[in-house]
Amino acid sequence: MESINPATGEVIETYDDHGDEEIEATLDRATETFEEWAARPMSERQVLLGNAAEVLREKEDEYAELMTREMGKPISQSHAEIEKCAWVCDYYAERAGEFLADEPIGSEPEADTFVSYEPMGTVLAVMPWNFPFWQVFRFAAPHLTAGNVGILKHASNVPGCATAIEEVFEEAGYPEGVFTSLLVGSDAIEEIIEDDRLAAVTLTGSEGAGRAVGEAAGSNIKKSVLELGGSDPFVVLDDADLDAAAETGVQARTINSGQSCIAAKRFIVHESVYDEFLEKFVEEMDALKMGDPSDEETNVGPQAREDLVEDLQEQVEESVEMGAQLELGGEPADREGSFYEPTVLAEPPLDSPAAAEEVFGPVAAVFSVEDEDEAIELANDARYGLGASLWTDDLERGDRLARRVEAGCVFVNEMVKSDPRLPFGGVKNSGYGRELSRHGIREFVNQKTVWVQPPGELDPVATE
Repeated sequence: MESINPATGEVIETYDDHGDEEIEATLDRATETFEEWAARPMSERQVLLGNAAEVLREKEDEYAELMTREMGKPISQSHAEIEKCAWVCDYYAERAGEFLADEPIGSEPEADTFVSYEPMGTVLAVMPWNFPFWQVFRFAAPHLTAGNVGILKHASNVPGCATAIEEVFEEAGYPEGVFTSLLVGSDAIEEIIEDDRLAAVTLTGSEGAGRAVGEAAGSNIKKSVLELGGSDPFVVLDDADLDAAAETGVQARTINSGQSCIAAKRFIVHESVYDEFLEKFVEEMDALKMGDPSDEETNVGPQAREDLVEDLQEQVEESVEMGAQLELGGEPADREGSFYEPTVLAEPPLDSPAAAEEVFGPVAAVFSVEDEDEAIELANDARYGLGASLWTDDLERGDRLARRVEAGCVFVNEMVKSDPRLPFGGVKNSGYGRELSRHGIREFVNQKTVWVQPPGELDPVATE
């Protein structure tokens, strides 16, 4: 595997792929390690997770620079990503025991009945390149602490990050086999899922990858969690603070240079404030600094690969040909590297790529609607349902409309974001299952019902 700097096109380093022998050895070691790891007291696993947070903080500069070199993330955002990974480790180091404590449930007076949350075994994590540390840690922090062991199949363009994450857990003191990175291609995933030594799988990635992994897991009757694409609506109502909405909207569209599943992609604006919002929004987008991602002042770095720039250009050109109004940008940047200009398209037809597809880059589509009902209808008119943002000064209105949006999470007067304290995931073609919070840590455990009572006569009316 080659690690290539998308800002320069230069090869950073070459890594050897893992073959069949390494895959077999990894599965064997994970299986052997699981029994001992699951038997460890929760308190010991929590201490090790706290150690991982310390390693992340001690090596923040090293890991942030690695991310920026390998996939082009602006360096300030790389630092923020490492800090967030340390936060999720701290969170579960403190709360995992509480979240997985036995849950008493009343039944018969003489019986002790409760739910015991017990680890499942080896979990495969198929992770993307766009948040190469955060996506992995929001899987590993809860599920390793629950007593599972993890195998990471990371994206092929961030092998350095995959190796570094494995080293974090080694330096934190985790036993060998609790967390392992496999440098393999996507063609190896199905066979790993089919292996009897694997208990479950989680994937963050494209809709197509999710379908393939979900089908493989389902046919082998294995638990899966999928966090897939999104085309998140950003709804600006007639009573919204337009300055705040425009400023936050630009950040929500261009975070990670626009390469985020939960980035705001479709800006749906009440017609009475449409012109004013569009003007403010274009002005904010035009003020972004695009350039060297290692520069602290850079807002927008390169796209992670050259083919992603080509995909963006095709979507933008087709949308303009179909009738979208080009307000800003609209083409690859005239510079070395995989850069694409911040772009704004106004009123693209609803069957155009800008409206109907996930656009994974710094390209925003802005729509005008007559009223709040049309805004919600358009917001829901997508096959995705990951996140949504609503902007209004009337909080009761925001609460009411948030309940009508078909999404896994809705934020009022705030951009969509993942937070260790809150469950995260989508509906429709954005996937299923939840990550983070109390809800996320319970995805890969056996929620076992236990009934304990003194011996006595058989209940004649007892049924299955």
